[in-house]
Amino acid sequence: MSTLISEGKTKKLYTTNDENIIKVAYTNHATALNGKRKEDIDQKGTLNNRISSLIFAYLAKNGIKTCFIEQLSETEQLNKKLTMIPLEVIIRNLASGSFQKKFGTDYLAELKQPVQEFCLKSDELDDPFMNNDQILALDIVTEDQIEELRQTAFKINTLLKELFIKANILLVDFKIEFGFDADGNIVLGDEISPDSCRLVDKDTKQSLDKDVFRKNLGDIIEGYQTVLARLEAEIN
Repeated sequence: MSTLISEGKTKKLYTTNDENIIKVAYTNHATALNGKRKEDIDQKGTLNNRISSLIFAYLAKNGIKTCFIEQLSETEQLNKKLTMIPLEVIIRNLASGSFQKKFGTDYLAELKQPVQEFCLKSDELDDPFMNNDQILALDIVTEDQIEELRQTAFKINTLLKELFIKANILLVDFKIEFGFDADGNIVLGDEISPDSCRLVDKDTKQSLDKDVFRKNLGDIIEGYQTVLARLEAEIN
């Protein structure tokens, strides 16, 4: 019998018969402003589960250690249980969001090289930016582990950009999270979906991600459906 371990903004985690494996149930919850705005959107959980399952399987096939084991149903998957590192690891390829606001760039301005950022994962503190010294001072991870997180994130970026460009989609930026597995390995966790990426159509520059919800631009489901259909065409 499964027992609820915890409930986040968009997912519920349950125990399984194996203490090192959890069941993840994606919900239809949509949030913005660190959970201050909330809505339920039909089909969202299904779409994010299917998209994230495809992407994690693709990354694992290309040498990335991930928590993903298998998709169980339209809204559920099995994952390795991780002790999560309280950092958000962000990669930016084009200017948008807080980067655009902070530096006054044009929307989708191409950056000379990908930018990697860390933020402390804390809704209460609004996920503040962290540099390496701050991470070390708070003993979150070691210097070697910081470099492993950075290099793995850059490798994931290369793989995802290649995948999305085949689907005629530009990967603007994305946020990922990591944790330690039972053997102490750093492993990609959480999800990769239009909730955690900025994705735009290569030709029209139309947003295909949660920015549609953040900016009140309309229904997000059409964009998520487009992302899923194009990824399925490329991966399957």
